[in-house]
Amino acid sequence: MANSGPGGPLKAWPCMITLSEGIRFTERQRQVVQLIAEGCSNVEIAERLGISPRTAKAHSDILRSKLRVTRRRQIPMAFRDATGESPFESLEPTAGVRDDSRSTD
Repeated sequence: MANSGPGGPLKAWPCMITLSEGIRFTERQRQVVQLIAEGCSNVEIAERLGISPRTAKAHSDILRSKLRVTRRRQIPMAFRDATGESPFESLEPTAGVRDDSRSTD
């Protein structure tokens, strides 16, 4: 996935945000941060986002690495410290609703 362009002033939940350290968050990563902040397990995150539990764990692992924390439960506060934004804010009107647009019917 390509990350493009430097971030301007931080706005509420843009698709991608660039921090002064060069850390970027995709919309999906931001969704995972919010769900972790709400106390969801990887299985619950997977169900809410329509992904596999293994993919949910991978997102969590990447976030831990980006935010330089060792425990999953540290992700929301590290995100807030890094961005200045609350991990509990709604990401989009359909947050928590499965996206079936990629179905294989």
